[in-house]
Amino acid sequence: MLVSGNDAAVALAEFISGDINNFAILMNQKASSLGLVSSHFVTPHGLDNDEHYTTAIELAKITDYALENEIFRKIVSTKNCTINIDGHTKALNNTNELLGYLDGVYGVKTGFTNGANRCLVTCCKRNDFDIICVVLGCDTKKYRTLDSISLINYAFNNFTQINIKKIIFDNFEKWKKENLSSFEINKASTLDFDLYLDISKMISDTIVVENNKKEKISTPIQYITYFDTPLYKNTPIGKMNINIDNETIFDIDILSKNTIKRKNVFYYMYFIAKNYFKLQFS
Repeated sequence: MLVSGNDAAVALAEFISGDINNFAILMNQKASSLGLVSSHFVTPHGLDNDEHYTTAIELAKITDYALENEIFRKIVSTKNCTINIDGHTKALNNTNELLGYLDGVYGVKTGFTNGANRCLVTCCKRNDFDIICVVLGCDTKKYRTLDSISLINYAFNNFTQINIKKIIFDNFEKWKKENLSSFEINKASTLDFDLYLDISKMISDTIVVENNKKEKISTPIQYITYFDTPLYKNTPIGKMNINIDNETIFDIDILSKNTIKRKNVFYYMYFIAKNYFKLQFS
């Protein structure tokens, strides 16, 4: 069957349109899985469309996810390379003007459309401290570059990465040593009582704080001291709040580490027999 040139063009357009729609569906599914609520995609190429949008913070989240892919990291950190096409060599140069220029920069992506103007997403690492900087809507490439440099240098000069997990556990162990004996467990069959922190919901071992707030981290604990038996393993007994400058940024549950059974008739019979023979033969 022969088709006219117009028919072929229409068929090709429909095929491409179908692929674009499929790409858009996949992109929106991935955005949803990443918890993005202010992003929506209709094209894989990113050209202007009223229904195609995102935000600076969600671009940073997408970038953070993408950087987990080693191939992606390698591509965006490559300044230039030479490829071979049908025996002809071609030099490819990265359009990211900060790559190889600003200390610590290893990606990620430049962008431009008439609607978005000049944009740049930058990842930068100094002294094991990683940041992602997003600049959108700049009038010129020069302003995009200068704004990115200013923001990146500001972040490294004014913020510090802290191992919050170490602070949490050090403070918890100190608190346990001072307070564990204050718990009263009614009719407990054993004194083997211990507690632990449920850190399963902690996103990271580290947090970033302003330099002038490094000494303002506190971990106050609220807890219950009296329990009836049986007290089961993983019973919540309190919370540790992680505060910066008296503002709670997250909290952690404190749970019982083991089950404490209730004293029963056999316990009392054993106690009486033990003390009877002890008195008889002492």
